[in-house]
Amino acid sequence: MNKLEGKVALITGGNSGIGLATAKQFVAEGAYVFITGRRQAELDAAVDAIGENIRGIQSDVSNLADLDRLFATIKQEQGHLDVVFANAGVGEIAPLGSITEEHFDKIFNINVKGLLFTVQKALPLLPEGASIILNASINSMKGVPAFSVYGATKAAVRSFARNWTLDLKERQIRVNAISPGVVPTPGYGLLGLNDQQLQEFVDSQAINIPLGRVGTPDEIAKAVVFLASDDSSFVNGIELFVDGGMAQI
Repeated sequence: MNKLEGKVALITGGNSGIGLATAKQFVAEGAYVFITGRRQAELDAAVDAIGENIRGIQSDVSNLADLDRLFATIKQEQGHLDVVFANAGVGEIAPLGSITEEHFDKIFNINVKGLLFTVQKALPLLPEGASIILNASINSMKGVPAFSVYGATKAAVRSFARNWTLDLKERQIRVNAISPGVVPTPGYGLLGLNDQQLQEFVDSQAINIPLGRVGTPDEIAKAVVFLASDDSSFVNGIELFVDGGMAQI
């Protein structure tokens, strides 16, 4: 039997990168999947690429009205959710001394506020024993130049996983964080680097990874499947590093 047979899942930011790779894996494992994204064209392309047992709903996680509409649609169409992968996030480069209020608000509104209210508004649809996975990052514990605001948001995400396991213990809902390492995705294009700078950044990071290479979205997706499935039935509150060993040295 497939690992997610008969499960209903939500993946925010599922129109590209890690979210899209995870949506493909979830469907392959038997789940019906809702994905969200801010850009309708990319969302439609993602749905077409997967083809079945997939529903795309345009939504910005930092907009609470969008979240209300999202969960109203899920309730009407499927009635419940077994898995929530709160994946939507954004990162931008801004060194200390150049951080603006706009930069701070944008990163925290999506990565922290958006994730928090995604999970909170999903709670009425989650049965006992559901699984919540939060997309954190090794940047919650490893310093990266000009990436302090992003790293702070991911430290908040890690803290959410620890605390929510206690808030939800009576319902036996598991909450875990997954922390990818260097995994090039379309989102890297939003860092403000040109193609050459981006490749130089990736190459410089690979030197510090014990496996000697960066990761792929599919490798992260496989780990998310584990946390979503009954294979991890006694795994709760953890931070699962999928980083080639980068954060462990």
